[in-house]
Amino acid sequence: MANTKSAQKRVRSNARKTEQNVAIKSEVRTLVKNFRDLAAEGKKDEAAKALNKAASALDKAAKRGTIHKGTASRRKSTMAKTLHAVSA
Repeated sequence: MANTKSAQKRVRSNARKTEQNVAIKSEVRTLVKNFRDLAAEGKKDEAAKALNKAASALDKAAKRGTIHKGTASRRKSTMAKTLHAVSA
């Protein structure tokens, strides 16, 4: 248990930040999953739109520090390859 006032404040702020990070990661996972589902169904136009949304969410999460910049880049690259492989 935190003893000092600053340590107690740090515990509270960490809890807030953890909650925000969990929400951001959840949103990113949902958008990536939507893209994968559309790509698997072969809906190239809709998958392209979903890719834009997912890539934007990944970039924002990386900018906020929720995920690493390289992780966001790798996931965007993989999704782009997947989209390119989908037959129209």
